[in-house]
Amino acid sequence: MSDAAHTISQEELVVLQKKFSEIKHAINNALAVMMALSEMSQRRPDYSEKLASTVLTKAPQIVSSLQEFTQALNEKTGPKPEAVPGPSL
Repeated sequence: MSDAAHTISQEELVVLQKKFSEIKHAINNALAVMMALSEMSQRRPDYSEKLASTVLTKAPQIVSSLQEFTQALNEKTGPKPEAVPGPSL
């Protein structure tokens, strides 16, 4: 493939950076809630159920967001290069 196939316009780069920032913010928020619930459940075991529910809800959302971002990035940059095998021992 030519280098032109891997060129990303400034506008496309801005969109990807915005998506990345949104995902990073969502992950940070979800982890903060999970950490707070974890600490609270140590003092009050009844919070364990809320923690489990939050993890089961937020984790798939995060994975989905990361997959969407990866797909958008791959659409802009083309297929990832073939893996180079490491030395055999």
